[in-house]
Amino acid sequence: MAESLDFKDRFIGFQNTALLWNINSVKSLVQFSILSTQQEFCNNTIQKKLRLGKWIEVFTLFQLQQMDTVEILAENLQIKNNKQTIGEIDLLLLQNELPIHLEIAYKFYLFDDSQTYLNPLDYWIGPNRNDSLSLKLQKLKDKQLPLLHKPETKTVLKTLGYESHQFEQFVNFKAQLFLPYHNQNIAFDTLNKACIKGFYIHFNEIKLFRSYQFYIPNKLDWLVEPKLDVNWLSYNEAVNVIERFMTKKQSPLCWLKDKNNQLSKCFITWW
Repeated sequence: MAESLDFKDRFIGFQNTALLWNINSVKSLVQFSILSTQQEFCNNTIQKKLRLGKWIEVFTLFQLQQMDTVEILAENLQIKNNKQTIGEIDLLLLQNELPIHLEIAYKFYLFDDSQTYLNPLDYWIGPNRNDSLSLKLQKLKDKQLPLLHKPETKTVLKTLGYESHQFEQFVNFKAQLFLPYHNQNIAFDTLNKACIKGFYIHFNEIKLFRSYQFYIPNKLDWLVEPKLDVNWLSYNEAVNVIERFMTKKQSPLCWLKDKNNQLSKCFITWW
């Protein structure tokens, strides 16, 4: 069966991902809600090889461009001290004439119940344990948003006809959350439960799914919601592929299909 994942599927998956929190703020970071669009994604960057984070920015910009109340002032604005880049501002825009500095994030986090943390947000870590929600929030708060008020940024803003104090600052932070397979009734209040997309399980327990078929999407397709019309692998074929991820200490995202064609999304972890 031919593969049928494309940028349309990725954009749909992106749009269907919820904001990571809906309350007023987390760590003083306020979400900027962007309306989904019915416009089919179309962009001349499709042929370019961009990493997932850059595609998230492209998708977000496309959404904003469909909104009559929004005018884009600058995107991916590099701030330099002499010739050295000291940071980048994701987006500057006007919404109903209000100047806004927007930082964009889209993450995949797993709830780590293997140890106890003092801060409830510390439980959420990246699939390979090399990043975490708490670290990302701290980076946004301490580095990315304060960049707006650096002297070098103020100089650039003046060329656009603005002062830094005129801008209100927001984040657009979406995420897919995954719970431990054996502990999926975890209670949490701060984050948006609509972000839960599946579960994770250690490779040593993959035999629990020996009656399933597997599909292992590439990282750009982590955005996509599982669908039937892809090239499915048998359990044994999948194990052979996943073993190679394990030796590299990488946790792949997988789609699972049971005998009733019920689909689920999970990470197979090396840790």
